[in-house]
Amino acid sequence: MLLSCYELGHQPQGLASPLAFLERAGFVPDALDLAVEPFDEARVGRARFVGISVPMHTALRLGVAAARRVRRVNPGAHIAFYGLYATLNADYLRDTVADSVVGGEYEDALVTLVASLERAERPAPRTVPVLERLDFPVPSRATLRPLDTYTALIAAGGRRPAGYVEASRGCLHHCLHCPIPPVYGGRFFVVPPEVVLADIRGQVAAGATHITFGDPDFLNGPGHSLKIVRAMHAEFPALTFDCTAKVEHLLRRRALLPELASLGCLFIVSAVESLSDTVLANLDKGHTRADVYAALGALRETGIALRPSLLPFTPWTTLDDYIELLEFVATEGLVYHVDPVQYGIRLLVPPGSALLERPAMRPFLGPLPEPAALTHTWIHPDPRMDELQLQVMAIVARGAREGEETQTTFLQVLEAARRAAGRPAPPALLRLPPGPRPPRLSEPWFC
Repeated sequence: MLLSCYELGHQPQGLASPLAFLERAGFVPDALDLAVEPFDEARVGRARFVGISVPMHTALRLGVAAARRVRRVNPGAHIAFYGLYATLNADYLRDTVADSVVGGEYEDALVTLVASLERAERPAPRTVPVLERLDFPVPSRATLRPLDTYTALIAAGGRRPAGYVEASRGCLHHCLHCPIPPVYGGRFFVVPPEVVLADIRGQVAAGATHITFGDPDFLNGPGHSLKIVRAMHAEFPALTFDCTAKVEHLLRRRALLPELASLGCLFIVSAVESLSDTVLANLDKGHTRADVYAALGALRETGIALRPSLLPFTPWTTLDDYIELLEFVATEGLVYHVDPVQYGIRLLVPPGSALLERPAMRPFLGPLPEPAALTHTWIHPDPRMDELQLQVMAIVARGAREGEETQTTFLQVLEAARRAAGRPAPPALLRLPPGPRPPRLSEPWFC
């Protein structure tokens, strides 16, 4: 049995892909998506093997709780964690809830693990992530919950079913706060175009009218990505898509943006993180404040919407930096381009993070990591920032709970920031462009 705990609201690739590998090997796996399905004690109780997909920190915390429940229901089951955050937290998982931990390109390793258990053999422990090219089958989605159970595209006042695929995994870059570099070490692996297109074809048949490309960076291999979206558009001209790309790639591959727009790209998620060049340098982001403005302009020229992801709370972010970031969102007309949860994101420093080895990070780390929280603590040198982060998350949570308008939540966050800085009420700087709101997915982005 395979369990998925949380994958940003989309139909879980962390189930669909290993299901296909296991089925090709002759197994008949079962799957349970705990984000949308209840924990089924009867099904879990019958399992000899339980694999738990943890591609995100949120999924990891939920997965640890699920594993403890699995252990109570089925003490004899072999529990394996797999995915990005399994590798980063391997020591803690092995010491507490996991019999095996697999990271990187994990699917063949899971098949080998299940086969060894079938032969009643003791699996060999694995201490490093798998970084080998795989022979990918088309992801298996027939036993997963229908697409309309998951996130949808919200555009032009309507709601459309959205599918999800991955054309590549890993990343060429080494951003210090990202969980990918410690696992992939600057490598990335492409999924054959025919496999991605077959997966898209199946999801369109299941009702998808929009596709999210979940690659860490869709422009790591631009030739590969363009080959896929060109073929996709030729077969499904009305199908739209979104993807993720670094700011530096939006500028370096600027000449490709008009074609992406013509092929149906509605928006691009990009890790802007901050406007502070000090913060960006300490994160080794590969872009500057000026680059953010240039990338925004480049996308606006094509009609593709920018959806920035932010990292507003780091040890190096000043209160002035934070207010400036909010004013950038307001004056550039980006209030509806940013999910409110982004305003409260705090730097996550999991075990294995490259930041732990950086002198710039060490002064702010707490005396001990928090194993149960699966992250290291850090303290901001300005106590107002730690207090503000808690206030912002409370504002955002209340707004989401009450269905508050995005701009209302934003103005409350801005007011809290200016109050923390002892500044007067904000001027009338909020610019809401005329026309329909920009396209977005119904599930807010966060990790």
